[in-house]
Amino acid sequence: MAEYDADVIVVGSGVIGGIAASTLAKAGKSVIILEAGPRVPRWKTVERFRNLYDISDYNAPYPDLDYAPRQGSKDYIQHTGPIRYGAGFLKLVGGTTWHWGGATWRLLPSDMKLKSSFGVGRDFPLSYDELERFYVEAEKEIGVNGNSQMDESGANKKPFPPRSEPYPMEAQNFNYMNAKMKEMLDANGYWTIQEPNCRASRPYAERPTCVGNNNCMPICPIGSQYSGDRHVTRAEKLGAKLIPEAVVYKLDKGAGGKITAVHYMTPTGESRQLTAKIFVMAAHALETPKILLMSEVANSSDQVGRNLMDHLGFNLVMTSRDELWPGSGPVQQNAILSDRDGPHRSHFASLKHQVGNEASNLPVTQYLLEKGVLQPELDERIRHMSARWMNFNTNLEQLPDPVNRIKLSAKKDKLGLPKPDVYYSVTDYETRTRDKVINETYPAFQRIFGGEIIKIVSDWQPQDHQIGTCIMGDDPRDSVVDKDCRSWDHSNLFIMGTQTMPASAAVNPTLTGAALTLRATHGMVSEV
Repeated sequence: MAEYDADVIVVGSGVIGGIAASTLAKAGKSVIILEAGPRVPRWKTVERFRNLYDISDYNAPYPDLDYAPRQGSKDYIQHTGPIRYGAGFLKLVGGTTWHWGGATWRLLPSDMKLKSSFGVGRDFPLSYDELERFYVEAEKEIGVNGNSQMDESGANKKPFPPRSEPYPMEAQNFNYMNAKMKEMLDANGYWTIQEPNCRASRPYAERPTCVGNNNCMPICPIGSQYSGDRHVTRAEKLGAKLIPEAVVYKLDKGAGGKITAVHYMTPTGESRQLTAKIFVMAAHALETPKILLMSEVANSSDQVGRNLMDHLGFNLVMTSRDELWPGSGPVQQNAILSDRDGPHRSHFASLKHQVGNEASNLPVTQYLLEKGVLQPELDERIRHMSARWMNFNTNLEQLPDPVNRIKLSAKKDKLGLPKPDVYYSVTDYETRTRDKVINETYPAFQRIFGGEIIKIVSDWQPQDHQIGTCIMGDDPRDSVVDKDCRSWDHSNLFIMGTQTMPASAAVNPTLTGAALTLRATHGMVSEV
């Protein structure tokens, strides 16, 4: 009888869990992947999307199960802070990258040394140079397209950050709207580039070339855009075992502080146990700390669940003077980066602005009906405004704050497990940045495009980019894991994903989470 059920057990089957599992399986290790939700084929999600009455609800095509609730599930997340935290996540094989915009940014060297560079926030316990080759590997693994000659800092106007290899795929061409916007913004001192993303700009790793269906969210119908199920399938082909509908709720610890077993429940509440040499926690940034807190492990620093960060969003909706015709091609392509980096970050947060490229017929029609516009004028106004509709979405970095945290609620879910209790707030650092954008930058955008401001949404809108909650550092007294994503408290427990990042920057965190995972997983191979 085998001493262990597997060499490694990976909890979570999203992009992070899938990459960890496939890397370990490729190295010849026996791997079990546990996923709380079910396996759902792409065609079924596409059919559900096509039959929705409200296509603006990106979560609706996906399962919302009483044993595995998703984003927006009624009464699952308990909100106890001043800001309601609508954490975006899906529980199914492949995870939340089923419905994302696909943005895959590297951090800047200064993002990783925020405290050293600007005197605010925290530093990563490793440098950009230490992570760079794993960025290269991550870009190849998930298939990123981008322009390697672009300045992604907005400050240098030369290729930056440093790259040892170009993007694996060339950037997709801008559509008419984004090309016209770049021309106008650049002429007025705003630095606009093609956003690196994981859509296939040519056939890549069994993915067809993007044909611009314009519904990357909630689902790429042809599978051109990367989703985490790709690596899960790859891991299975390499010998890994996937167990879906397995809700992990407890880790056991034994002699020397080592984790000895993981317990999970089936949808009917039956409890099962598995053993392994090494355990990888790669669940969502709210679910991983929830499991650790329930298990009373990895928390000698009292930092598990703390330092929850996101990209705080707000937006400007306006029309342009000229026709721009949004709705052709990917839903997001551009990034305005003039305020991403520089000395201002000691007082103002890093920023990224973006104009959504979703087809605007629905929001335009809703706006006109609310204004009382009826036929025959309605059709003419829809045609006119849909060609000129602009939605500037601003994301800004949030500093780590131990006050922002997930705890265990006294309320229980269907399986009798605690629901997550989230306290979320902002500081003056983020607030004064928002006020500056609304008072200075948004009026400038209106002057450039010469249209009408429809509305400014100044209420904070977390962008479903969960960061922190199992923060990494170089001191076990104020961090959960070291730079190798290893728990300070348990030598055979690794926590992987964006929850380990000690800084949010202003850009999407997925690629950095993948790079940190590859770095940690390669180092782990020799230990198994």
